[in-house]
Amino acid sequence: MIDSPTRIVFRDPQQKLATRVSDLLGRLSLAEKIALLHQHQAPVPRLGIAGFRTGTEALHGVAWLGTATAFPQAVGLASTWDPDLLRRVGTAVGSEVRAMHHRDPENVGLNVWAPVVNLLRDPRWGRNEEGYAEDPWLTGVLSTAYAGGLRGDHPFWLRTAPTLKHFLGYNNETDRCLTSSNLPPRVLHEYELPAFQAALAEGAAVAVMASYNLVNGCPAHLSPLINETLRSWTEDDVMVVGDAWAVHNIAGDQHWHDDHVAGFAAAIRAGIDCLTEDRDATIERLTTAAATGLLSESDVDEAVRHILAVRIRLGEFNPEDDPYRDIGPAVIDCAEHRALAREAARASVVLLSNDGILPLDPARAGRVAVIGPLADAIFDDWYSGTPPYRKTLRDGVARRLGAGSVLHHEGLDRIALRCASGLLIADPSQPLRVRENDGVPEEALFDVIDWGQETFSLRVVSTRLFLGADGLGPRPHELVCDRPGPNGWEVRETFQFEPADDGVVLRHVQSGQYLAVDADGLVRTSAPGPGDGTVFTVDLLIDGVAAAAAVAAEADVVLLALGNHPLVAGRETEDRRDLALPGTQDDLMRAVAAANPRTVLVLTSSYPYAVGWARENLPALLWSSHGGQEHGDALADVLFGDEPAGRLTQTWYTSAADLPDLLDYDIIATDSTYLYYRGTPLFPFGHGLSYTTFRYENLRLSTGRAGPADRVTVTVDVLNTGDRTGDEVVQLYTRQQRSRVKQPIRRLRGFRRIRLAPGERTTVMMRLSVADLAFWDVTRSRWVIEDAGHTIAVGRSSTDWALIATLRVRGEVIPPRSPRTGLRLIDNDGYDATTPVPATDEPGEALRSVSPDAWAVFDEVDFNGGHAQVRAAVAAGAAGGSVTLRLDDPLAGPVLAVLPVPVVSGREALTEVVAAIPPVTGTHDLFVQYAQAGITVAELSFLP
Repeated sequence: MIDSPTRIVFRDPQQKLATRVSDLLGRLSLAEKIALLHQHQAPVPRLGIAGFRTGTEALHGVAWLGTATAFPQAVGLASTWDPDLLRRVGTAVGSEVRAMHHRDPENVGLNVWAPVVNLLRDPRWGRNEEGYAEDPWLTGVLSTAYAGGLRGDHPFWLRTAPTLKHFLGYNNETDRCLTSSNLPPRVLHEYELPAFQAALAEGAAVAVMASYNLVNGCPAHLSPLINETLRSWTEDDVMVVGDAWAVHNIAGDQHWHDDHVAGFAAAIRAGIDCLTEDRDATIERLTTAAATGLLSESDVDEAVRHILAVRIRLGEFNPEDDPYRDIGPAVIDCAEHRALAREAARASVVLLSNDGILPLDPARAGRVAVIGPLADAIFDDWYSGTPPYRKTLRDGVARRLGAGSVLHHEGLDRIALRCASGLLIADPSQPLRVRENDGVPEEALFDVIDWGQETFSLRVVSTRLFLGADGLGPRPHELVCDRPGPNGWEVRETFQFEPADDGVVLRHVQSGQYLAVDADGLVRTSAPGPGDGTVFTVDLLIDGVAAAAAVAAEADVVLLALGNHPLVAGRETEDRRDLALPGTQDDLMRAVAAANPRTVLVLTSSYPYAVGWARENLPALLWSSHGGQEHGDALADVLFGDEPAGRLTQTWYTSAADLPDLLDYDIIATDSTYLYYRGTPLFPFGHGLSYTTFRYENLRLSTGRAGPADRVTVTVDVLNTGDRTGDEVVQLYTRQQRSRVKQPIRRLRGFRRIRLAPGERTTVMMRLSVADLAFWDVTRSRWVIEDAGHTIAVGRSSTDWALIATLRVRGEVIPPRSPRTGLRLIDNDGYDATTPVPATDEPGEALRSVSPDAWAVFDEVDFNGGHAQVRAAVAAGAAGGSVTLRLDDPLAGPVLAVLPVPVVSGREALTEVVAAIPPVTGTHDLFVQYAQAGITVAELSFLP
């Protein structure tokens, strides 16, 4: 029997949240609590508690749950540089989640897994489209806005419960469950952590998802940063969820624990509250862990407490007090949301270059050719909503000019595939087969779409449907001809053509198998190797590049629509190899431009491309992310005169050669991102042109000198000097002029979006908190503001500074290091051929050599005070080794000590070694040289 709600504390909205949570915890048995530590939380009928599920995808629209408004990808939303717009989009998405939940509460949960705040450190990352920016402050501003829209404006009740993804240091798909992201302390504190802090500190997000990778050698799902740092940013309960099957990896691919019971228990103790794993196995393993002492009931209570706090705030136990209870299905795909989708798509478009050809005048444009594989297509990504309609670029141009003024060609090769027994025949009502034919019937014609990285799709000409396998995995599958295009988590509609004797064999990418024609004439993925596959000859019936160039020559203007498919050759589970345009698109671009110099490149992509040739040879370049249902009309809006409002949120490089190794996360050491990059980018962070011009005048600072607690007001006058109304994003940057350490070349500190009529002038004011100029001092493991001058710059992008001034900051002078207090190797001032790893004891992290002659250095160590010995916490692998300490020069400097490093068993175990040192005085740079690979050093302490 259920007590009267008026007498149940956890259902009483007048009680404090913590009191309500404690009351409900006290009513649950241990088994009932364990059953809540999963994505699909079991109901508790005796308490009248329904089931609960986490994980509704809401990155830029509600995904996987039927028709929903489809907004631009997250990187496109960020390119608007408009927090108010992102908040409104978040509100729309959150309202549609609520409406779907009210319609189907069992299958639509209110914990949404968005936004993604992983920084866009490297444009080759397969999930680049999901993030906002390469800058942590901008990511924080925009993610807070979007998450704030998702959660709603009520101070207590939540519309949805936003979840920040993915904590921490996650920017590669290549071996993502096995790779460790190297995050030295400054990179950790100045770059990675701030992106997560903002939305949590502001109360916009109430949950976080841990990432698949390891961080400094420790699985992210076991990181001490979850409890020690992440949860310190807010007084609210933060629910931390595991990514799909990631906790399973702890004792699986990562081999961190010997069995899954230990691995699952370790995740709960580390701060993971809700596991996204097989439900029955999760409950069994956690129950065993509790019974064997690997989990205490207080460990379970702590995790359940975080979950229940979120559930209470979602109104589950007080539906009559829930301010969002009346959101109904009418809000899904409503007129207001359609208009907002158009606004967001239009605002995200970035004009990269323009010699004056844009905007096009509909009255004088003449015949416009819309050419390319993305000219008449709208693609979804894995986390897209299911759009109610799709407006392509071709559609948008035709609506402005009339269909008769629009020419079109996709630029695709058209082929037939022939083998010894006949032609490949596609019939949507039957599996793919080979049939003897005298001629080439229409059902034997395929258009070839080259997605890049040697990956292709075959589209049946007669139906415009795609060829794909009818099953998953390596066993033989028939090929069917009824697919709308590449889609799904496991894409089954892509192939690779591999040369064979007098032809090619076709490899089915998902299965890894080759196509073979069986005795019944059907084609299956039944050949394990290329030698077992059927050899086909390719009859090229239409050369797509040549045909597109011929169409371009007939037009007055060409809009060349190039870009990627978000599910192929650069997506979750697959990084890009380089920054080149996909496949034959570069050939298509050059051929079309040769046929018609009035060619405008319209790029639609999930990430930047190295399109230097286009910048130098085409009159205009326009970029947008995949823009959702209104994408084509939004592009046409800008092409035909609406102001291009977008600005880049990540650097576009001239070549992948400008990038470090994808797996090297130390942006300071590698001069990465706009913060440290010393080269000339193709298009810089913050870049985006207008159809008018602006002049900046009269930069003023409210003071020329300031202290750590001060705020400085920066003002600048901006004048529209053109003949059109236009948008400008006024950007504020700083650069510290002198420092003990390597500082960013530039860092975004603020921005203001303004709209000015021709001749209109406005004064833009931005406030700079001196406290924000602090950086992480590795000598004392704390934030510091140095005594130094700072360049204050305003301008149009990170490299286009219109005006500068100098602010003198009264701060600290960092003293030399004291060797007696201990030198943690992780806190070094420079290193080579080492990697951070966890250590059992303090300081918790160590530095391990990955090759012989690795080294680390501590600058300015004060050896005055009489030191006679050095003590080191060390370990070596199978062979043992040594570490040499030198002063001032890594090659010729005097040797202070040679420390033997014994073999130590245990992954994180260390031992202490001690060596005498000669008398030394003064301040010196101390080099720690590793003689062999596999040596670990955690800390050095110098003793009297």
